Amino acid sequence: METIPGLARSHPKISALLLGAISAFGFQPFHFWPLGLAAMAAFGWLAWQQAGWKRALLVGWLFGVAHFTATNNWIATAFTYQAEMPAALGWAAVPLLSLYLAIWPALATAAAWLIARGKGLFAFALAFGACWIAAEWLRSWVFTGYSWGPFSMMLLGPWDRPGLARLLPFAGSYALSGAVVAAAVGGATLAAARRWAALGASVLAVTALIYWPAGRGGTGDLALTLVQPNLKQEDIDDASKFEDQFQTIAGLSKPLKPGARRLVLWPESGVPDYLRDGYPQRYYIQMTAGGDPAFARARIGDVIGPGSLLLTGLVDLEIGTVGGRRKAIGAYNAVTSIDPDGKLGERYAKAHLVPYGEYLPLRALLEPLGLSRLVAGTIDFIPGPGPRTQDLGQYGMAGMQICYEIVFSGEVVDGGNRPDYIFNPSNDGWFGTWGPPQHLAQARMRAAEEGLPVLRSTTTGISAVIDARGVVREHIGRNVAGRIDTLVPPPQAPTWFARMGHWLTLIWGIVFLALSLVAMRFAGGYPTRNT
Repeated sequence: METIPGLARSHPKISALLLGAISAFGFQPFHFWPLGLAAMAAFGWLAWQQAGWKRALLVGWLFGVAHFTATNNWIATAFTYQAEMPAALGWAAVPLLSLYLAIWPALATAAAWLIARGKGLFAFALAFGACWIAAEWLRSWVFTGYSWGPFSMMLLGPWDRPGLARLLPFAGSYALSGAVVAAAVGGATLAAARRWAALGASVLAVTALIYWPAGRGGTGDLALTLVQPNLKQEDIDDASKFEDQFQTIAGLSKPLKPGARRLVLWPESGVPDYLRDGYPQRYYIQMTAGGDPAFARARIGDVIGPGSLLLTGLVDLEIGTVGGRRKAIGAYNAVTSIDPDGKLGERYAKAHLVPYGEYLPLRALLEPLGLSRLVAGTIDFIPGPGPRTQDLGQYGMAGMQICYEIVFSGEVVDGGNRPDYIFNPSNDGWFGTWGPPQHLAQARMRAAEEGLPVLRSTTTGISAVIDARGVVREHIGRNVAGRIDTLVPPPQAPTWFARMGHWLTLIWGIVFLALSLVAMRFAGGYPTRNT
């Protein structure tokens, strides 16, 4: 039987595809992180063995295609919740997206090969870490960005333990990903040099970091009711079920102590009605409140009761005149506060919209071809201005990040007006099986990076109260209705990353690159190519 190194040398393309797919199982929901690290270690060795940068580029791209196809398989589920396009198209859309996403690990692989050309595997490992940092950062913003699944995500601890999230305040997600990649390929260096004691000690150290207990953490003083109504994705836009949905979420929101100060959180898509005044009456026809937005607001105020303040996701419309008729020309995926008197507070509009989910890129070109958005509606959402902090008085300073926005490292907090907590309402009902636990993991990473608690209320789960260390204090699992009554965890002092943002990412990238250049001069007993 051919050995693994022999298979990699004789079939590098197949090996890269297999290793890319295997590495995805290091992520949630499986979280087989030793398998993920081993796959990256083997891939680093494979890439380093290539005879030229073009071959390194190719194996890096193949690794990325398989890795992103497996990681993002949840996207295919979205196609089952719309009627405009065949559901089977989702299984083509995922690998097609991956063909693009794979460009970034391909570039990182080729660049690392060129930097460490002809040098030892350890030098390549450090260069690869530096290039991986750059690749993840570029992937997060080029063409609006898609930063889902940073490699460092696999080294989060269990929900009650931060794992390597302990390092996020000092590095950020992308720099930590580079460190994880460098460490994994460094492990391959130790294995190739047969330094088994050092490799074993390294594995034990990583394991200890991942599973080390978190301790209790601090306790806040603001009472919280976080609601998960379990609104099925196929029912959310069914007007015949709007009233049942409202009664479900209302029943889960009643105060335990009437009149006590309390923050209530409802998810994205939590309110089926339009709550703003001034729209043409035809838009209110299917409302649960008899077509009257004032009554809709008032009964929400009655539900939460005196002393409470509600933060909820809702949809607002942008009205314009087209052909002499007033109509909706756009919409806002928004969060607003509602007090017991039914008064609406300041609106936060989602800034980082989901392509094909909340707007159709190149609509004039793609719509005639039969393509449409993956969620209900024919008008596009309008992006908001970016992270904002709302002063809610006795209910604290609230940062808002709606759904997918929470995955963008360094883009979730208004740096000039730091909040006390981040509210992350979400609709994960169309995220399949893999999506919700991965989404939660990335929310945990934002909490640890910024030193701020993240409060997630979702339609179908996973809803959670995450403290400023990235530890899940309480949660509600998938596909159940429930509520969490607790206290909002306190914030920590601004972290290094909160203060420096991606300047810190750049610094770490330079550090890894410099270490790689040093290692090139001192290869020592570490293997050279073709060992």
